[in-house]
Amino acid sequence: MMRRQKKHRRRTVLAAACAALALTACSQGGAETVDSGGREAKYKRVIEDPHPRPADVIEMAGAPTDVARADDGSLLLTYDARNVEDDEGPAATAWRIIGPGGSTIAQQAEHTDAEAAPAEFKGVAGGFVRVPTEGGAGAAYALDVRGKRQKVVISGTPVRTRPGDVLLAELEPTLVYRPATRTAAPPAGVPEGAVRIAVDERGTVWTLDQSLTEDPDRVVWQRDGRTLGSTTVPKPYAGGGAIVARGGTAGLPLIRSESVSGLLVTTDGGEHWRTVLAGGIAWKNLQRGPESLVLEILSDGRLLVGEEGGRYWLADDHTNTAFHELKTPTTFTSLTVHGTTLYGMADATTATYGLVKGEGLWISRDGGRDWRRHQ
Repeated sequence: MMRRQKKHRRRTVLAAACAALALTACSQGGAETVDSGGREAKYKRVIEDPHPRPADVIEMAGAPTDVARADDGSLLLTYDARNVEDDEGPAATAWRIIGPGGSTIAQQAEHTDAEAAPAEFKGVAGGFVRVPTEGGAGAAYALDVRGKRQKVVISGTPVRTRPGDVLLAELEPTLVYRPATRTAAPPAGVPEGAVRIAVDERGTVWTLDQSLTEDPDRVVWQRDGRTLGSTTVPKPYAGGGAIVARGGTAGLPLIRSESVSGLLVTTDGGEHWRTVLAGGIAWKNLQRGPESLVLEILSDGRLLVGEEGGRYWLADDHTNTAFHELKTPTTFTSLTVHGTTLYGMADATTATYGLVKGEGLWISRDGGRDWRRHQ
């Protein structure tokens, strides 16, 4: 994924003008007016509560930070309510599982610290798995689609990837999760210079290899511990940002002068590669660099490219030669893909007591032509 690029809220101290306004929530994105003695007071109570209720955390957070989808269509939404006045202090997180029919199946909340990394989950066969935090491998666990918690065993011994394996953590350490055994381990044979990794549904590991020499960057793909092929990133570009792969299609951003300038794409499993330097995408509008780039791949092979909080383009078909700009109902702070469904999150970019216009999760099942706000 979204890697999928995930949204990470940046916590800042509110300006003095915000503190002076009794009835206004200050945020990026035009927050709505709130009652400082109502929502603000409840927000503070929720994040300070040692045992917060999931519904309260979800109400105060306003929008999910991320969405994961299991193979049966169940969704797991994560929510994060942080201290508004400071980067430090109390916080509360929650997750909620939504069944394929739209009903809430399970939910849970916990009190935490504003400096703690928000929980991240990946959708897998039979449920979801929590991504371990750096230096905290014991935090990984699985949830079935009913919300029942199950143990995940993490091994340091590299394994050969198989169909159905899911990339759990990209780097430090790189871990691949196997749902059938609920185990996670490093993939075997990954180049030492790998800086970006993707695993497709066939168990193929795609890596961007940046060696310490002056050689050009390489894309390498492997399966079952064996190298299947490689290709060099064309000059004058370097590889960067996320690499995505699914169903024989793989894509990698091309970087020039620290800006995203195009894509390197294959649609036949690496047999042929080509650059996409136009195709209807306004690359000059992607000015925040590869770390803010959104690059996703739909199950039908179409690529989605854009920038967090900015504009997005979707390929017209699986050839990924022509793209059209998505029309979104509001500004999305992040956008992700599962299958052929688009999930857009509208939220403030810093913690606030109020809600931005259209805040919440928006879903499109027809390539962005129609959007429905999740309730």
